[in-house]
Amino acid sequence: MWEHRASRSALFDDYDGLEEGGLKLSSSYSHEIKEHDNDNEMDNLKERVVFLKRLTGDIHEEVESHNRLLDRMGNGMDATRGIMSGTMDRFKMVFEKKSNRRMCTLVIAFVVSFLIIYYLIRALMHG
Repeated sequence: MWEHRASRSALFDDYDGLEEGGLKLSSSYSHEIKEHDNDNEMDNLKERVVFLKRLTGDIHEEVESHNRLLDRMGNGMDATRGIMSGTMDRFKMVFEKKSNRRMCTLVIAFVVSFLIIYYLIRALMHG
């Protein structure tokens, strides 16, 4: 029985030594695999960063383009507002004078009559 325990103990002692050596070898190999995986992940991360940088650059260019377009539209609207304001001031001056009011009414009646005749002729020719 003691022999059995002694041989068993020797067997496990050898097994422990193999396991230790195996762990060292496995640990070194595992470390290399982890470094390789880390390198791959770093490369993937670099690619993503480059992609995101390019994407943010494209977004920035698009925003700048839209800002320039909006600035031009704003300037155009300001110019139009100035023209409309001047036109409204002239209409006010025309309507303030009684004789000019009759002339303006006559012009408006002429324009409306012209538009009605134009649409009637157009409808008869196409209809």
